[in-house]
Amino acid sequence: MEFTVKSGDPEKQRTACIVMGVFEPRRLSPVAEKLDDITGGYLSKLIRRGDLEGKIGQTLLLHDVPNTLCDRILLIGCGRERDLGDTQYRKIVSTAINTLNEIGAMEAVCYLTELHIKQHDVPWKVRQTVEAAQNALYRFDQLKSKKDTERRPLRKLVLSVPSRRDLTEGERALEVGLAIATGVTLTKDLGNLPANICTPTYLAEQAKDMGKRYKNIKVDVLETADMEKLKMGSLLSVSRGSDQPPKLITLEYSGGKKHDKPVVLVGKGVTFDSGGISIKPADKMDEMKYDMCGAASVLGTLSAVAEMKLPINVVGIIPATENLLNGQATKPGDIVTSMSGQTIEILNTDAEGRLILCDALTYAERYEPDTVIDIATLTGACVIALGKHASGLLSNHSPLTHDLLNAGKSSGDRAWELPLWDEYQDQLKSNFADMSNVGGREGGTITAACFLARFTKKFHWAHLDIAGTAWLSGDKKGATGRPVPLLTQYLMDRCAEKQV
Repeated sequence: MEFTVKSGDPEKQRTACIVMGVFEPRRLSPVAEKLDDITGGYLSKLIRRGDLEGKIGQTLLLHDVPNTLCDRILLIGCGRERDLGDTQYRKIVSTAINTLNEIGAMEAVCYLTELHIKQHDVPWKVRQTVEAAQNALYRFDQLKSKKDTERRPLRKLVLSVPSRRDLTEGERALEVGLAIATGVTLTKDLGNLPANICTPTYLAEQAKDMGKRYKNIKVDVLETADMEKLKMGSLLSVSRGSDQPPKLITLEYSGGKKHDKPVVLVGKGVTFDSGGISIKPADKMDEMKYDMCGAASVLGTLSAVAEMKLPINVVGIIPATENLLNGQATKPGDIVTSMSGQTIEILNTDAEGRLILCDALTYAERYEPDTVIDIATLTGACVIALGKHASGLLSNHSPLTHDLLNAGKSSGDRAWELPLWDEYQDQLKSNFADMSNVGGREGGTITAACFLARFTKKFHWAHLDIAGTAWLSGDKKGATGRPVPLLTQYLMDRCAEKQV
C-alpha cells in the first residue's frame, strides 16, 4: 500500500474518505470540530443524537457531508481522551484500516495522526500508523489455491500532519515505519510457512537473497562439516535426528565505521520441533513450525536496518536445524561437548533451543561484539509467566536491560525483566557432566537463561524469550513479527546516542 504525508485542512481534501476521531462521551476531536463548523454542525448533531458514543472500536461512516469535497467521512471511536495512550492508539488505527478496507474507499486521508497521545510527537504517530496499518492489512495466503480478496481494497493512505514544518520529520518517520513493517512482514511470512517448505536450507537461501539485495550485507553459511571442525557438538546433537542438514547462517551488516564493534543478534532457528525422543503431545504440535521465529526476527531486523541504512554494524547468527527423531537421534542421558568445551548432560531432548544457541553464542566471540542479544521461542514457562503480551528479558548487563525495556516501551513491542540470579544455577547441576540442559519445572524460563549465561561471560548479553509473543493461536493463528520492532528501535536508539 502507498503512504504519503501531507499538511492541509480537512474541508479541502478531495478524497474517497476522511478519517477523524470522536472521544467518549460523544465529543469530537479538534480536527473533527473544525470540519463540523464548516458543515454547519452536521457532525455534532449526529453525535448528540447517539449515532456514535465514541468508545474504542466504534465506527460511523457518513456519505455526502455538506460543504466537504470528500465522498465519505469515517468517524472512529477513540475512548476517553485522558486514557488515550500507545495501546489505544494502535487499536484505533487498526479499526480505521480494517473499516477502510471493507468499505471500498481505496484511498483515504487520515487525521488520527493529529490526536494528542501522551509523551509522543507527530513522527511517532506517523510511524505507528504505518506499522499498525500494515499489520492490519497483512494476510498469509500464498499457499491457498483460492485467495480471499476485497473487491476494492485500500491502496493509498495520506497521513495528515499539523503544519508544513512537520512534513520533513513526518516523511522520515514514514520511511522508518515502512522499513520496520517490511521487516515484520518478512518475519511473519517465514514463521507462517510450513516446515516442509521453511527448512534450514530455505532459511539459508533467504539470507543469501538478502545479501544479494543489500550491498552492505555479507552472508556466510556453515555446513555440517564446518560445524564438526568447530566442535559444535551441542548444536549437532540436535540435528542428528533429522534428514535435513543443519546450517549456521551469519549475516554481517556493515553500516558503521570499520572498527566499530558490532551488535550481534542470535536467533533460534528450529524449523520444526517435535521434541525429539522427549516427544511433544500431539495437540498443537503443528505450531512448532514457529520454533524458528527467533531466526526469522533476526532476518526481519536486518532487513529493517538495511532499508534505513542505519550507521551501525550488526551481525546476525542463525543456528538452523530440525529437532526430529530417528535411529541417530540424541537420547535422554547422552552427554555432548559444546564448542566452548563445556560438557552437557541432555536430560530432555525437547530443551533443544539452548543446545543450538550455546554454540552460536560461543561462535559470536569471534566478532568481538559490543553487545549480544539472543532471541528464542525457548520455554513454555515464559508463556505461563507473561502470556502473549510481553517477551521475557534476562541479561548480565543492567544498562542493556534498561535500553531494551525502553525500546520495547517506545515501539509497543514490550519486554519484561526476569531475574538471572546465581541461586538458580544450582538447578542445572549434573552428576556426570558440567551441567544438565534442564533445571526442573521451577523457574523454567530463568534456568534456561542461566544455562545460556554460562556461554556469555566474555560479553554483554541479553536473552529474549519470545515463546509467548512470536505467534498467536486460535482463530487468529499466525506469526506476529515480534520482536522486530523492539530490536530495530534498540538499534535506532544506539545510533541516536552516538550522534548526540
